[in-house]
Amino acid sequence: MSAPRTAEVIRNTNETKIRVEINLDGNGRQNLATGVPFLDHMLDQIARHGLIDLNVQAQGDLHIDDHHTVEDIGIAIGQALFQAVGDKKGIRRYGHAYVPLDESLSRVVIDFSGRPHLEFHVPFVRANTGRFDLDLVREFFQGLVNHAKISMHIDNLRGENAHHQCETVFKAFGRALRMAAELDPRATNIIPSTKGTL
Repeated sequence: MSAPRTAEVIRNTNETKIRVEINLDGNGRQNLATGVPFLDHMLDQIARHGLIDLNVQAQGDLHIDDHHTVEDIGIAIGQALFQAVGDKKGIRRYGHAYVPLDESLSRVVIDFSGRPHLEFHVPFVRANTGRFDLDLVREFFQGLVNHAKISMHIDNLRGENAHHQCETVFKAFGRALRMAAELDPRATNIIPSTKGTL
């Protein structure tokens, strides 16, 4: 039986104090207290649809705005993913998902390439959903991609409701992450790259 693919990251700055625990081989359990309720809702989608256990506890300078907290949580989750996936032996490497929610449809494609790159094409129909600034969705994923060292394409293909657009992105990310990080029983101890490293 393979070792558990888990990680804990603690990130403390003058702006935020964050602890992230992740288990790539979990069953979707989550414990989320970021101080940003809409972000908690979105992280819940990642855990449940990615079947990863996710614990995120954060204190940030929310009296200013949500920016530092959301971005730094993305960074910390990215660091945890990088640690948990380890040397990448036996993973599928690539993952993709299409997820609908009523009128909205999003696609996320992931490559555990070792080369950070984000393509983010989400034309939100308004700037906010509730009190949450939707500009921060890109900031979250940019921080995550940079520190997980993955290549990711995020496309909202259609949508008329900003909440639905955002939720389909996070659900699709969870599903694509689950596929990409999954261990392939036919490729045990094989790094899925002609270079021999990722």
